[in-house]
Formats: sequence, C-alpha cells, structure tokens
Amino acid sequence: MLFNDQDEIARQLKKFATINNGELKIEDPDKLRGDVLDKLIQNAVLNPSAEIKGLSRFFIKSAALELGIVSSSIQGLYDARGRNELQGFTVPALNIRGLPYELCRAIFRTAIKTNAGAFIFELAKSEMSYTFQKPNELSTVILGAAIKEGFTGPVFIQGDHFQVNAKNYAQDPEKEIIGIKNLIESGIAGGFYNIDIDTSTLVDLSKTNVVEQQRANFEVGVELTQHVRDNEPEGITISVGGEIGEVGKENSNEQELRAYLDNFNDLLEKNISGATTISKISIQTGTSHGGVPLPDGTVADVNLDFDTLENLSRISRDNYGLAGAVQHGASTLPQDLFHKFPELETAEIHLATDFQNMIYGSALFPTSFKEKIYTRLREKFCSEQKSGETDEQFIYKTRKKGFGEFKKEFWELSNEIREGIGEELENKMNFLFKKLAVQNTKNYVKENIEQVAIKPILENEINSCQ
Repeated sequence: MLFNDQDEIARQLKKFATINNGELKIEDPDKLRGDVLDKLIQNAVLNPSAEIKGLSRFFIKSAALELGIVSSSIQGLYDARGRNELQGFTVPALNIRGLPYELCRAIFRTAIKTNAGAFIFELAKSEMSYTFQKPNELSTVILGAAIKEGFTGPVFIQGDHFQVNAKNYAQDPEKEIIGIKNLIESGIAGGFYNIDIDTSTLVDLSKTNVVEQQRANFEVGVELTQHVRDNEPEGITISVGGEIGEVGKENSNEQELRAYLDNFNDLLEKNISGATTISKISIQTGTSHGGVPLPDGTVADVNLDFDTLENLSRISRDNYGLAGAVQHGASTLPQDLFHKFPELETAEIHLATDFQNMIYGSALFPTSFKEKIYTRLREKFCSEQKSGETDEQFIYKTRKKGFGEFKKEFWELSNEIREGIGEELENKMNFLFKKLAVQNTKNYVKENIEQVAIKPILENEINSCQ
C-alpha cells in the first residue's frame, strides 16, 4: 500500500504513536511491529513522492532510536580485538542485495536467538548502482527490520568497497576522488558509520619497490580517511577499513602489509596529528567476488591461502593494533571451511553472493518471474557476455542486476513467498553465526561500543530522495 499524502501517514502513526513538537513518542510498540511498519517501509522504498518517502524514513528511524536501536560504529569492539582482549570469533559482514527486508529480518532473528551482537550489514558502491539502493534507503530498511523483530542495541551498517576506479583515476584523479568523497558523505548521512575504503585498485605491481607499488594506495587512502574524519558525527569514530590487495588478483604478503600500514600511519599522523587510523585490513588470499562460474553455472573450487590469512591477521594485531585481516569473496566457499576463520582469528568476513543464489534458487521463487528477469538481462546486458561464455555463466554473473531492474516486483512478491524465502535465509544465518562463533557476542558489544544517538533530520531525508 503506497500512501497518497501526509494525512495517510498521520492516520497510520496514530495507531501506535504521538507527535509533539516534531518528536515521535511510541505508545504501542506491538502495534508498530504489525502491518503499519510494513507499510511504512514499503513507502520508504517505493513511494514516488520524495516527500512521502522522506517522511516514512524519518518516522522509521525516529522510532528505532526511541526503541533503543542505534546505528553505530564497531570501532570500540575492533580496538579491543587489536589489544588482544577479545578472541575466537569472526564478524560476518553481510551484503544486502535482494529481498532486503526479509534478509535483514532473518539476520536479526538469528542474532536474537544466538545472543549475537558482532555482525555487520553492508552495501558496496557497485551494489548501490545495480540494486538501486542508496544509503538512506537501506539503513531505513535495516532499522525497520530491527524494529519488526524486536532487536535492540547497536546496529553496524557499513559502506563496503568504497572503491577508486583505476581507469577513471588515471584519466582524471581529482574527479574520481571527489566522487568517492561525495559517496562517503552520502554514506555517513545515511547512518553508515563503518566504511571500507578500497584504493587497492591503485596498487602498481610493475614497480620494483614495494613501497612504490603501494604508494598511490596509501596516499589516496589517507586522503579519503581524512575526509571520513572531517565528516563523522560528533561523538562517533567511524570504523575505516583499508585494503592492500585487490580481490581476484595476486595474493598479499607481509612486505605489502608493512609497507602499506607503516606509510599510511606515518602520513595520516603527519596530516592530522592524533587521528584514528584504520581498524582492519583487507587482503587477498585467493578468492574472487561471486566465485568463478563454470560453463554449467556451478562455481569452481577455491584454493584459499589460510597461512597468509592467519599470518597477516596476527601481524596487523600484534604490531599495528588492528582487529586483524578481512576476508572478501567468501560466501561461495565450501561450508566445511567456515570454522577456520575464527580459529585463525580472522577479524571479519564478507558474504554476499550465496544469499543472492539462495533467493533465485529457492523452490518458492516463481519460475515465471525468474524467466522474466533472465530474459530482460539477456536483452539489456548482452554486450557484457564474453566470447566463449555460456548462457549459464552469463546469467550467474549478471542476475544480481535483476534486483534493481525488477526492484518493485521483488518488493511486491506475496508475503508467503517473501517470508518463506526469509526462513530459508535464516537457516543459513544460523549456520554462519555458529561457524563464525559470533553467538553470545552481545555482551562484548555492550562492553565496548558506545551508542551515540544521531537524530534523523527530515529535510535531509527528503533531499536524499530527490
């Protein structure tokens, strides 16, 4: 149900809340968690009116704050990891592409059942373009899902791969950097208080000296980190991630790690004395984003370098005070490998493609809708199909774009389909939370994270929709 005007929103709010001088007071949380919330979230995403969309987002975010749901930085928890005060778990960073409301609800249900607090929602720069989701929208959906499931406490939302495009940078460095800075500002305004800056695309392995190979990486990384520090809300230290090896390229090594971190930290201190440095470091260990599809559409096995992951994670903690190394491109790895990440003290692991595959592969997903999506993708993105690539390989790599191309249709699938797939996703979350040992991390979060309530501003919400 899409609202036609503000009066319709007001009538919905009267069912659970009062408004005095612009302040929302929740009178009946249970009524809020019913159909009213679902309607508000759908309007926050789909309503063609920027005003109604903005109001819906404002009220959802205001309600979340009053109910003790606070978008937060994970910096304090990662600082404790860097001091070796906390061990034995790996934080899952979960990319939200398709069926975002159902996926987020599944994550929160799992967290409540397992008493987990150390988990991250995230959206990459590239995902924003093909899923048609922006930070303000996704953070609203995440916080709305927390309300729906009764979760309280810090919620960690992350900008994943805020990445410099090497080709664009070579043509016009200033323009490319301005674009990333604007993205950072948009993320922070949307409640993304964790940001992974990816300048590893600028690493030049043709240089003979490892410092020179990493120079553009750490110099541009420092510039963007400074921009984060200049724009973070008062009282919040945004957790910033760095990266030394582009995923899918050469595996990382200790020399690269030290060259990057030593020079990054020296330059940041020189530019802003006392500034907080990055909290974690992403490395390359043999994976690729989405996996490598074979001609029949299945995914090739990966030879993951666990020794490198363990060694660089230990060095980054013991010598630099970081939480440890971050593993990207891991969701399509064999399930019997996931227990190794906490055993090796991997700080964080990024997971995306498997959730997408589960949605499309679910027996509940309508076959006719799937074929409609695939037909559109074959027509619109045919130029992206490489020579010799089978249709199965092309569809596997391209179907992520269906979430944006058919955004409205995904949101309007029946409750039975969406909630049924949500239950399947919840089973996967139960597995991941257990294997990554994040059960009972709620107390770690409570002890190490300071919640800073940043009130939503209606004007910003409306402007972000235009």
